[in-house]
Formats: sequence, structure tokens, C-alpha cells
Amino acid sequence: MNRLPSKNVSRFSFEKLKNRSEWLIYLAPFAVGVIIFTLYPIINVFLTSFKENFDYMTKEFSGWGLGNYTYVLQDPYFHQALKNTFFYVFIVIPVSTCLAVLIATLLNQKIKFSGLFQTAYFLPMVTSTIAVGLAWRFMFNYKSGVINYFLGLFGIDAINWLQVTTGNFPALCIYGVWAILPFTIILLLSGLQNIDPMYYTAAKVDGAGPIRIFFKITVPLLMPTIFLVMIVNTISCFKVFNELFPLFSGPGVANNLYTAVYYIYYQFRIQIPSRYGYATAAAVILFVIIFVFTMVQRFVEKKLKN
Repeated sequence: MNRLPSKNVSRFSFEKLKNRSEWLIYLAPFAVGVIIFTLYPIINVFLTSFKENFDYMTKEFSGWGLGNYTYVLQDPYFHQALKNTFFYVFIVIPVSTCLAVLIATLLNQKIKFSGLFQTAYFLPMVTSTIAVGLAWRFMFNYKSGVINYFLGLFGIDAINWLQVTTGNFPALCIYGVWAILPFTIILLLSGLQNIDPMYYTAAKVDGAGPIRIFFKITVPLLMPTIFLVMIVNTISCFKVFNELFPLFSGPGVANNLYTAVYYIYYQFRIQIPSRYGYATAAAVILFVIIFVFTMVQRFVEKKLKN
């Protein structure tokens, strides 16, 4: 004769199911936000990039195809944008990483006024990008800028950073290095503080000097954090955009500083009528480039660890 399940068994099963599904309740708000504001836009951009002659207002298009990608890949402005973006990444990332390692190492020492120096270096993180950019614009001024003033102290002629095309890109790189230093320093400083002090004590007992300790202990043990910083900053630098407006009010004085993100912005926002299909195609291409670079960096990191 079959027995009916008791109330205790039913209650136990309900409590068990409730405990197993409890994490879904806490995860649901975040998951909904990711789906609405991240996953859906990504899918929408990818699909739109294949819609030819797409009208953003009416949502009408002539058909599916690769016409948007063909136009973007043949556009000389997009070629210039990729060239400028790659050069920007290859200059800003190494320079900012090296400077950040040195500054983080100094800030990690027990020196006087270390708190003041940390505040000074971290201040850009809580300051408006546009406001800081305007300050840099005054600093880059050809006649009265403080940068040319200091160059003059060393006998170097003043550089027309903002009005001449040859000075535009160096000015953008200098500002870019300064802009990402705070975040880089914070991550590297946290990595330094996780290094066991016994390594330094043993090295000093063996008679190793500061330079040898830095290159034989600090840098190797800090390498995982350095790779993390480089991956994050590479993604950020490939999306360089905000830095252009306060310095040049656009892509350089002669439209010579097109970047990948500014090209997307130009096609969608400035071009009349808006070329939404071209903008989305360029965005997908940029996504693929960033993804490939990230995977290459992770591959190199794993190889060095092994």
C-alpha cells in the first residue's frame, strides 16, 4: 500500500527548494540590469551593423548585407582613426605603466607626507575630465602655458601644442598618460602591499641594493598586477574620446586626430543624415580589435607564468 508523503517531508522539500533558489532572488536585479543595459545593446548593435541604409528614426532599412562594413573598411577617415588609436595605445600604455610602477613603489615607502603625495596623485580620479582637460589646455598654451615655460628653462623652444598638427598628438598622449595614472597607481600600490616583506628582508641580508631588489623582487612579484593594469588600460585607451574635446574641441585642429570612438560618434551624431549603420559597423570592428588584444595579453601572461 502506497503511503502519502507526510507534511514534514513536504515542508523539508519546500525549504530545500527555497534555499537553492534564494541566490536567484539576490541576483535577479543585477541580471535584469545587465540584460537591459549591456546584453541587449550589444546584440542590437551587432544586428544593426548588417542592416544597409538603416534609418534610426523609422527603423527601416533596405536589406541585410555587409555594405556597412565595406564602406567603413574603405573609408580613409576610419584608417586614420585606427592608426591614431593604435599609436595612442602603444605610447600611452608603456609610458603610463612604467611611471605608475615607479610612483607606486615610492608611495609604498614609509616617507614623510606620503598621504599628501597619494592624495595629489589620486585627485584626477575624483575630478571632472572636461574640467581637467580645460586646465591642460591652458597649460599647453603656446605663449603663456606652464609647460612651455618649463621647457624654456632647459633651453628648449616653445612648442605649439594645440594650433599646429605636429603638436596635437604629443599633447593628447601627455594628457592621456596623466589621466590614467591614478587608477594604475592604485592597482599597483595594492599589489605592492600584498608582497611579503620577508623577501625584502632576505635580500637586504644578502647585501642586495635597492636597484637589484626592485628588478629581481618587486617587478617579478608585481607582474600579475602589471598585466591586469595593462589589460584594463588597453581597453580604456582604445576607447579614447573624452580627451579630445577639452583640448581641441574635436579631432584636432585639422581633423588629424580621428580616433575609433570619435569616428563612431561622427557617423552617428555629427554626420547629416546620421549614418547609424556605419557607426555600428565601426563599433563592432573596434570590439573585435579590443577582444583580440585582450586575448593576446592574457595568452602572453599565461605563458610567462608557466
